[in-house]
Amino acid sequence: MKRQISESFRLSAILSLSGGLQDAYTFNVRGKVFANAQTGNVILMSQNFMTGDFGTGAKYLIPIIAFAFGIILAEQIEHKLKHAHKLHWRQVIILIEMLLLGAVGFIPREFNMLANILVSLSCAMQVQSFRKVHGYLYASTMCIGNLRSGTESLSQYIRDKDKQNLYKTAHYYGIIMIFAIGAGIGGLLSDIWGIYTIWVSVGLLLADFFIMMKKY
Repeated sequence: MKRQISESFRLSAILSLSGGLQDAYTFNVRGKVFANAQTGNVILMSQNFMTGDFGTGAKYLIPIIAFAFGIILAEQIEHKLKHAHKLHWRQVIILIEMLLLGAVGFIPREFNMLANILVSLSCAMQVQSFRKVHGYLYASTMCIGNLRSGTESLSQYIRDKDKQNLYKTAHYYGIIMIFAIGAGIGGLLSDIWGIYTIWVSVGLLLADFFIMMKKY
């Protein structure tokens, strides 16, 4: 079966590498806020609200709202441009991501809230738009769903010895490993390049944009 290039492992791996880097970037450089792991933001938001620290709580609430808005924006873009011929709607998403993340590199630390809003918005658009790798549902900006799906497939392989499940497991665990590598690189580069580290993600997304120039 012919699959879309957006479902290729190569493209998905680059997206996951970028996703891990972005999470490390916002946590290490932008005030210990998660760009992708909104569960962590919800926990930290709730703890601060419960102790009466509403200012700190809002620091975690606003990226959550931005993430939700990013999902809406990506879904609207897909609806409007799904049948466009000159440029695929997912390439439009990548271009918007590149513009948002490129701008983040110019935002000084005094405006970390704005930077986190833009990164969370970008991450949400990515996770909404790129949801399959070789036909398997996955997430390029977080790990828990991939870990569940990969381990479930491993369990099924242990029980039934169906090599298709082992193949599926390898995809999920591979994506998780690449995400972790991206996070590690993001952490290392954050100490060296500071706010400019996010431009590495722009370069990775640019690579995916050109990969998608290949016909579906």
